[in-house]
Amino acid sequence: MLIHFALSNHRSIRDRAELSMIAIDDRAAVRRPEGFNQPVLTTAGIYGANASGKSNVLSALGWVSKAVRTSLRSWDEHIPRDPHRFGGGRGSPSSFELGLVVEKVRYLYKVSVDDTHVISEELRSYPKGRPRLLFSRVGETVDFRRGLAGARAVRELLGPTTLLLSAAQRVGNPELRSVARFISSMTHVEQGHRLFADELLRAWNDGRGERTSTLDLIDTPDPFPNQESLFADGDDESSNDLVLALLRFADPTIRSVGLQDVAPADNPWIPGDMRLTFSHNANPDQPSIGFDEESAGTRTWFALIGPALGTLRLGGVLLLDEIDASLHPLLATRLLELFREPETNPRGAQLIFTGHDVLVLSQLNRDELWLTDKDTDGSTRLTPVSDFKSDMVRRFRPLHRAYLAGRFGAIPDLPLRSPPIHPVAEAQG
Repeated sequence: MLIHFALSNHRSIRDRAELSMIAIDDRAAVRRPEGFNQPVLTTAGIYGANASGKSNVLSALGWVSKAVRTSLRSWDEHIPRDPHRFGGGRGSPSSFELGLVVEKVRYLYKVSVDDTHVISEELRSYPKGRPRLLFSRVGETVDFRRGLAGARAVRELLGPTTLLLSAAQRVGNPELRSVARFISSMTHVEQGHRLFADELLRAWNDGRGERTSTLDLIDTPDPFPNQESLFADGDDESSNDLVLALLRFADPTIRSVGLQDVAPADNPWIPGDMRLTFSHNANPDQPSIGFDEESAGTRTWFALIGPALGTLRLGGVLLLDEIDASLHPLLATRLLELFREPETNPRGAQLIFTGHDVLVLSQLNRDELWLTDKDTDGSTRLTPVSDFKSDMVRRFRPLHRAYLAGRFGAIPDLPLRSPPIHPVAEAQG
């Protein structure tokens, strides 16, 4: 599980900002992972005005995940970071820190980079609460814990732009590999890029998988690299039922989902592209309708089911930008419930999201709500509501009323009256 995440010099976040997933109390929605003696949240929401930097917090965590996943094979002479644009950000390093619990052991991972070098990188473990340095890297100097298996093979793969954890996924110590796998498997779903259906069809039409005229959703190629199958092994029927049950939260009339082979009109014997189709109870004798004919809310909800179920199954982290975009608030609330309830989240998967909808906000505890504001110099501040005086938070329960009233800041600064809008005068001839 993710315990905390800290960052500096990424997009609008110039100074150090930290997101903690430690809960302020025990309750049904939190977990106590073995190897860590404090309760940990399974959900956290980041709220704030437009352009306040909410998405940049998720972007930074997604960046680290992708860096561990791809730097070995994709980074050559340049590190594709995105530093703060003002105040010397381009010439300063970007730094990231993750506290984790992986396979019953707590870890602390730190990395700092500039445009062309990994400046520093280290990983510490805390078996039975005692700190232990697994590796430390400063520039080209790398020190491994004495007797660490696979250290030599990892060292041979390192370059100035390669993260050591990225190399550890290829060869090396199983402990390093398990930490690298956890970080690299985080799923970042950006608003406007919810391409589960598009990726599924692209994979299918690229030939990854055996074509057939009818196909259950669970038999499609996995569109998410670095993750296992979305559904539980050996129970395809119940998995398919779960997908359909979740889809019916958005549209109760959906009867089934499948893939249809669309052959060219001039030659039906030539295989064409696959088309995602939905059958509805309202017209059981009528042809299925295409994915693009469904409502925006149904398409968005369908796009989230794959990442959500994959994360719940593996016990990973889902980063979801704009949870309420094209979704009814009750659907967004249901997604929160999936991650909170032990029955649907037995492995301690976590959902970290941004949003605007106050109905979703009203479902959050004060330790689950984080706020972003921008300073006058354009840099983002990240603040937990739990930092506010507890008596003030209690006085303005539910939280969404206090938020809308501006008690915590992090809302648009609107004028009391809008300026008049004048029609554009016709140009004089």
